[in-house]
Amino acid sequence: MDRSSKKGSKIACCFPVILDRSMRSSFKLSKSSSSDKLNKSKSSICSPKSLSTKKKDVQENDHLVVCFGELLIDFVPTVSGVSLAEAPGFKKAPGGAPANVAVGIARLGGSSAFIGKVGADEFGYMLADILKQNHVDNSGMRFDTHARTALAFVTLRADGEREFMFFRNPSADMLLTEAELDKDLIHKARIFHYGSISLIAEPCRSAHLAAMAIAKKAGCTLSYDPNLRLPLWPSPEAARKGILSIWDQADIIKVSEDEITFLTNGEDAYDDNVVMTKLFHPNLKLLLVTEGGDGCRYYTKDFHGRVNGIKVTAVDTTGAGDAFVGGLLNSTASDPDIYMDEKKLRDALLFANGCGAITVTEKGAIPALPTKEAVLTILDGAGATAN
Repeated sequence: MDRSSKKGSKIACCFPVILDRSMRSSFKLSKSSSSDKLNKSKSSICSPKSLSTKKKDVQENDHLVVCFGELLIDFVPTVSGVSLAEAPGFKKAPGGAPANVAVGIARLGGSSAFIGKVGADEFGYMLADILKQNHVDNSGMRFDTHARTALAFVTLRADGEREFMFFRNPSADMLLTEAELDKDLIHKARIFHYGSISLIAEPCRSAHLAAMAIAKKAGCTLSYDPNLRLPLWPSPEAARKGILSIWDQADIIKVSEDEITFLTNGEDAYDDNVVMTKLFHPNLKLLLVTEGGDGCRYYTKDFHGRVNGIKVTAVDTTGAGDAFVGGLLNSTASDPDIYMDEKKLRDALLFANGCGAITVTEKGAIPALPTKEAVLTILDGAGATAN
């Protein structure tokens, strides 16, 4: 990657960015992803004032969910069932699992914030603005002047399932440092949610571990969705080791059937004994297994069961799992002990299933995430019950 800047340029962006005088003066940017000269004063937050949401709203809400990790641009083919080379065009959509969850919570009427890094480029600024427009606190975002915002090309098969091609060599999300963490924002959280992609490379891995430690010490519930993306890891072995390296620290874990098979080296993902002996750790409060349109399974120390899904015609499954997580975490933020009451938990999981169902009926993740009213409508129309 060419990290050089043109003579006289104030910002070494990877994409051309045209800023007027007022916008330039409002930005505080990271001069280097690994700089030891970060301005640590309160006025040095590396986020655009014009794009960041007010922290006052977050301080007044004790149901805050802080999501940590990647925020990127998904390019989705305008037609399904074709390869990237065959696609006649692509639709640009904001993405990144933790950011999707944050928007999902906010769209349901909950309180959420996002911590992560994007490039100081037009895509990065656009993503920050999208979070703001969706009522997500983006004050924890940082902007790197030497790396691009991550891009992902997502192919949609005829059945709506996805295949990915990523561009991040490295992308800005990989370069977040511990010094750039908004620790005050983490302390305000009731739930701290994260994935595994931020564990792949330094310095983001160390920032991720530090953020988890801060959240744990502050008494946050830790929520983990591994969100396996094998092409991003050096090898399957590295992915398995990396994902499991923080497994025993989470209070809530959500996995898919495919992830169970991967993490257990090929064992039966539908065997409750496999799930409980291989994946359920002593400190875990709730383990969730999503089964796509068929619904989900749940496991606690005291009970386990299954909640049926809502049948819809899938157009694009991108973000369905994130919508499910957002629905469940929004309920958990309001009732932290929901995992102890099976009836309440089943109702919350049915609602989460509804969130996922609606999301697959449109292309793109964030644009398709539902409102609370939309979820209640589809559940009522389907006559769905958690019993």
